[in-house]
Amino acid sequence: MSDAAPPTAAEVRAAAEAVKAALDRHLAAVENRTGEDDPAVYDAFNALAVAAEAYDERLYDRYDEVTPFEIPGADESLPPYAGPEEPSALSVLIRRDYAVAEPARLLAQARRIADLDPDEAAPERGRSARTGVHAALGLVFGEYEPDEISSRHQEFGLEEGDSTLWISALDELPDAGEWLSAPFEQADPQRVVIRYDVSSVFDDEYEDEGDEGDEGGAGGVGDGAGAGGRAASDGIQDTLPVDRG
Repeated sequence: MSDAAPPTAAEVRAAAEAVKAALDRHLAAVENRTGEDDPAVYDAFNALAVAAEAYDERLYDRYDEVTPFEIPGADESLPPYAGPEEPSALSVLIRRDYAVAEPARLLAQARRIADLDPDEAAPERGRSARTGVHAALGLVFGEYEPDEISSRHQEFGLEEGDSTLWISALDELPDAGEWLSAPFEQADPQRVVIRYDVSSVFDDEYEDEGDEGDEGGAGGVGDGAGAGGRAASDGIQDTLPVDRG
Protein backbone atom coordinates (compact mmCIF):
# COMPACT_ATOMS: atom_id res chain seq x y z
CA MET A 1 0.00 0.00 0.00
CA SER A 2 1.34 3.43 -0.91
CA ASP A 3 1.99 6.06 1.76
CA ALA A 4 1.07 8.81 -0.72
CA ALA A 5 -1.97 10.91 0.11
CA PRO A 6 -5.09 9.95 -1.86
CA PRO A 7 -6.06 12.25 -4.71
CA THR A 8 -8.44 15.07 -3.92
CA ALA A 9 -12.00 15.16 -5.19
CA ALA A 10 -10.93 17.90 -7.60
CA GLU A 11 -8.17 15.69 -8.99
CA VAL A 12 -10.64 12.85 -9.57
CA ARG A 13 -13.00 15.28 -11.30
CA ALA A 14 -10.14 16.59 -13.47
CA ALA A 15 -9.26 13.01 -14.47
CA ALA A 16 -12.89 12.42 -15.44
CA GLU A 17 -12.88 15.57 -17.56
CA ALA A 18 -9.67 14.37 -19.24
CA VAL A 19 -11.44 11.13 -20.20
CA LYS A 20 -14.33 13.10 -21.71
CA ALA A 21 -11.93 15.25 -23.72
CA ALA A 22 -10.02 12.16 -24.87
CA LEU A 23 -13.28 10.52 -25.96
CA ASP A 24 -14.18 13.59 -28.02
CA ARG A 25 -10.73 13.65 -29.58
CA HIS A 26 -10.89 9.93 -30.40
CA LEU A 27 -14.32 10.21 -32.00
CA ALA A 28 -13.23 13.22 -34.04
CA ALA A 29 -10.14 11.34 -35.23
CA VAL A 30 -12.23 8.31 -36.23
CA GLU A 31 -14.78 10.48 -38.05
CA ASN A 32 -12.03 12.22 -40.02
CA ARG A 33 -9.57 9.38 -40.51
CA THR A 34 -7.80 9.20 -43.83
CA GLY A 35 -7.35 5.43 -43.92
CA GLU A 36 -7.22 2.22 -41.94
CA ASP A 37 -3.86 3.07 -40.36
CA ASP A 38 -4.38 6.79 -39.78
CA PRO A 39 -1.80 7.83 -37.14
CA ALA A 40 -4.22 10.43 -35.74
CA VAL A 41 -6.62 7.64 -34.75
CA TYR A 42 -3.79 5.64 -33.23
CA ASP A 43 -2.57 8.64 -31.20
CA ALA A 44 -6.09 9.49 -30.04
CA PHE A 45 -6.66 5.90 -28.99
CA ASN A 46 -3.49 5.84 -26.91
CA ALA A 47 -4.41 9.15 -25.28
CA LEU A 48 -7.84 7.76 -24.41
CA ALA A 49 -6.27 4.64 -22.91
CA VAL A 50 -3.93 6.70 -20.73
CA ALA A 51 -6.71 9.05 -19.60
CA ALA A 52 -9.03 6.18 -18.72
CA GLU A 53 -6.30 4.43 -16.75
CA ALA A 54 -5.50 7.60 -14.81
CA TYR A 55 -9.18 8.16 -13.99
CA ASP A 56 -9.62 4.57 -12.90
CA GLU A 57 -6.66 4.80 -10.52
CA ARG A 58 -7.73 8.11 -8.99
CA LEU A 59 -11.33 6.95 -8.58
CA TYR A 60 -10.17 3.86 -6.72
CA ASP A 61 -7.64 5.70 -4.57
CA ARG A 62 -10.17 8.35 -3.55
CA TYR A 63 -13.48 6.48 -3.35
CA ASP A 64 -12.54 2.78 -3.43
CA GLU A 65 -14.63 2.42 -6.58
CA VAL A 66 -13.75 0.93 -9.95
CA THR A 67 -14.79 1.41 -13.58
CA PRO A 68 -15.49 -1.14 -16.35
CA PHE A 69 -12.32 0.07 -18.11
CA GLU A 70 -10.38 -3.17 -17.66
CA ILE A 71 -7.00 -3.99 -19.19
CA PRO A 72 -7.29 -7.60 -20.42
CA GLY A 73 -4.57 -9.79 -19.01
CA ALA A 74 -2.61 -6.90 -17.50
CA ASP A 75 -2.13 -8.59 -14.14
CA GLU A 76 -0.62 -11.70 -15.75
CA SER A 77 1.55 -9.96 -18.32
CA LEU A 78 4.40 -8.81 -16.09
CA PRO A 79 5.97 -9.77 -12.76
CA PRO A 80 6.05 -7.24 -9.91
CA TYR A 81 8.09 -4.14 -10.64
CA ALA A 82 11.56 -4.29 -9.11
CA GLY A 83 13.27 -1.37 -10.81
CA PRO A 84 14.39 1.96 -9.36
CA GLU A 85 11.71 4.19 -7.83
CA GLU A 86 13.22 7.25 -9.52
CA PRO A 87 14.78 6.06 -12.80
CA SER A 88 17.46 8.33 -14.20
CA ALA A 89 17.35 6.69 -17.66
CA LEU A 90 15.11 4.48 -19.73
CA SER A 91 15.30 1.89 -22.47
CA VAL A 92 12.69 1.45 -25.21
CA LEU A 93 12.41 -2.08 -26.61
CA ILE A 94 10.21 -2.67 -29.64
CA ARG A 95 9.30 -5.86 -31.47
CA ARG A 96 7.05 -5.89 -34.55
CA ASP A 97 6.38 -9.03 -36.57
CA TYR A 98 5.38 -9.02 -40.23
CA ALA A 99 4.46 -11.70 -42.73
CA VAL A 100 5.63 -11.24 -46.31
CA ALA A 101 2.10 -11.48 -47.69
CA GLU A 102 2.80 -10.14 -51.20
CA PRO A 103 6.39 -10.82 -52.29
CA ALA A 104 5.76 -9.24 -55.70
CA ARG A 105 4.77 -5.94 -54.09
CA LEU A 106 7.84 -6.05 -51.83
CA LEU A 107 10.13 -6.73 -54.79
CA ALA A 108 8.55 -3.87 -56.74
CA GLN A 109 9.29 -1.45 -53.90
CA ALA A 110 12.86 -2.71 -53.68
CA ARG A 111 13.36 -2.29 -57.44
CA ARG A 112 12.10 1.28 -57.20
CA ILE A 113 14.59 2.05 -54.40
CA ALA A 114 17.46 0.44 -56.32
CA ASP A 115 16.58 2.34 -59.51
CA LEU A 116 16.23 5.70 -57.74
CA ASP A 117 19.54 5.45 -55.90
CA PRO A 118 21.86 3.05 -57.77
CA ASP A 119 24.92 4.40 -55.94
CA GLU A 120 23.54 3.29 -52.56
CA ALA A 121 22.53 -0.18 -53.78
CA ALA A 122 25.52 -2.22 -54.96
CA PRO A 123 25.03 -3.68 -58.45
CA GLU A 124 24.79 -7.23 -57.11
CA ARG A 125 22.31 -6.16 -54.47
CA GLY A 126 20.27 -4.19 -56.98
CA ARG A 127 19.99 -7.25 -59.21
CA SER A 128 19.07 -9.56 -56.33
CA ALA A 129 16.45 -7.06 -55.14
CA ARG A 130 14.59 -7.84 -58.35
CA THR A 131 14.37 -11.53 -57.53
CA GLY A 132 15.19 -12.11 -53.85
CA VAL A 133 13.02 -11.37 -50.83
CA HIS A 134 16.02 -11.25 -48.49
CA ALA A 135 17.75 -8.45 -50.42
CA ALA A 136 14.44 -6.66 -50.97
CA LEU A 137 13.79 -6.58 -47.23
CA GLY A 138 17.25 -5.14 -46.69
CA LEU A 139 16.63 -2.34 -49.17
CA VAL A 140 13.14 -1.46 -47.90
CA PHE A 141 14.07 -1.47 -44.23
CA GLY A 142 17.25 0.40 -45.01
CA GLU A 143 15.34 3.12 -46.85
CA TYR A 144 12.42 3.70 -44.47
CA GLU A 145 12.16 4.29 -40.74
CA PRO A 146 10.50 1.46 -38.75
CA ASP A 147 7.54 3.69 -37.80
CA GLU A 148 6.95 4.57 -41.45
CA ILE A 149 7.03 0.89 -42.42
CA SER A 150 4.54 0.19 -39.62
CA SER A 151 2.11 2.80 -40.94
CA ARG A 152 2.62 1.86 -44.62
CA HIS A 153 3.26 -1.88 -44.32
CA GLN A 154 0.59 -2.82 -46.87
CA GLU A 155 2.39 -0.77 -49.55
CA PHE A 156 5.42 -3.00 -49.00
CA GLY A 157 3.50 -6.27 -49.28
CA LEU A 158 3.68 -6.92 -45.54
CA GLU A 159 1.01 -8.10 -43.12
CA GLU A 160 1.17 -7.12 -39.46
CA GLY A 161 1.63 -9.76 -36.78
CA ASP A 162 1.92 -9.19 -33.04
CA SER A 163 3.91 -6.26 -31.69
CA THR A 164 5.03 -5.07 -28.30
CA LEU A 165 6.76 -2.02 -26.87
CA TRP A 166 8.45 -2.01 -23.45
CA ILE A 167 9.58 1.08 -21.57
CA SER A 168 12.15 -0.15 -19.04
CA ALA A 169 13.66 1.83 -16.18
CA LEU A 170 17.45 2.10 -15.88
CA ASP A 171 19.63 3.19 -13.00
CA GLU A 172 21.85 5.07 -15.42
CA LEU A 173 22.47 5.33 -19.13
CA PRO A 174 24.85 2.57 -20.33
CA ASP A 175 28.19 3.51 -21.82
CA ALA A 176 28.20 4.11 -25.56
CA GLY A 177 28.36 0.82 -27.45
CA GLU A 178 28.06 -1.25 -24.28
CA TRP A 179 25.09 -3.40 -25.32
CA LEU A 180 25.23 -3.22 -29.12
CA SER A 181 26.49 -6.79 -29.51
CA ALA A 182 23.45 -8.16 -27.62
CA PRO A 183 20.80 -5.43 -27.48
CA PHE A 184 17.95 -7.54 -26.05
CA GLU A 185 19.89 -9.86 -23.78
CA GLN A 186 19.34 -7.81 -20.64
CA ALA A 187 15.62 -7.11 -21.12
CA ASP A 188 14.20 -7.46 -17.61
CA PRO A 189 10.38 -7.70 -17.26
CA GLN A 190 10.69 -6.57 -13.64
CA ARG A 191 12.02 -3.20 -14.80
CA VAL A 192 9.20 -2.46 -17.23
CA VAL A 193 7.41 0.75 -16.29
CA ILE A 194 4.81 0.54 -19.07
CA ARG A 195 4.23 -1.71 -22.07
CA TYR A 196 1.93 -1.79 -25.09
CA ASP A 197 0.91 -5.04 -26.77
CA VAL A 198 -0.93 -5.32 -30.09
CA SER A 199 -2.24 -8.70 -31.25
CA SER A 200 -5.06 -10.09 -33.35
CA VAL A 201 -5.76 -12.47 -30.46
CA PHE A 202 -7.69 -9.58 -28.89
CA ASP A 203 -10.01 -9.58 -31.91
CA ASP A 204 -11.15 -13.08 -30.94
CA GLU A 205 -11.63 -12.09 -27.30
CA TYR A 206 -13.70 -9.09 -28.36
CA GLU A 207 -15.86 -11.18 -30.68
CA ASP A 208 -16.39 -13.81 -27.97
CA GLU A 209 -17.60 -11.11 -25.59
CA GLY A 210 -19.95 -9.79 -28.26
CA ASP A 211 -21.49 -13.24 -28.71
CA GLU A 212 -22.57 -13.21 -25.08
CA GLY A 213 -25.06 -10.43 -25.77
CA ASP A 214 -25.28 -6.86 -24.56
CA GLU A 215 -25.90 -7.50 -20.87
CA GLY A 216 -24.15 -4.98 -18.75
CA GLY A 217 -23.66 -2.88 -21.88
CA ALA A 218 -21.11 -0.47 -20.32
CA GLY A 219 -18.76 -0.92 -23.25
CA GLY A 220 -16.35 1.96 -23.08
CA VAL A 221 -12.64 1.59 -22.92
CA GLY A 222 -12.34 -1.81 -21.33
CA ASP A 223 -14.44 -3.69 -23.86
CA GLY A 224 -11.93 -3.35 -26.62
CA ALA A 225 -11.96 0.34 -27.38
CA GLY A 226 -9.88 1.98 -24.74
CA ALA A 227 -7.18 0.78 -22.31
CA GLY A 228 -7.61 -1.89 -24.54
CA GLY A 229 -8.50 -1.42 -28.26
CA ARG A 230 -8.06 0.60 -31.40
CA ALA A 231 -10.90 0.27 -33.85
CA ALA A 232 -9.91 -1.17 -37.20
CA SER A 233 -11.99 -1.93 -40.25
CA ASP A 234 -11.71 -5.66 -39.70
CA GLY A 235 -12.04 -5.84 -35.94
CA ILE A 236 -10.27 -4.62 -32.85
CA GLN A 237 -6.56 -4.38 -32.25
CA ASP A 238 -5.90 -4.17 -28.55
CA THR A 239 -3.14 -2.01 -27.20
CA LEU A 240 -2.51 -2.82 -23.58
CA PRO A 241 -0.86 -0.06 -21.57
CA VAL A 242 0.39 -1.63 -18.36
CA ASP A 243 1.43 1.28 -16.14
CA ARG A 244 4.00 0.12 -13.66
CA GLY A 245 4.84 3.56 -12.22
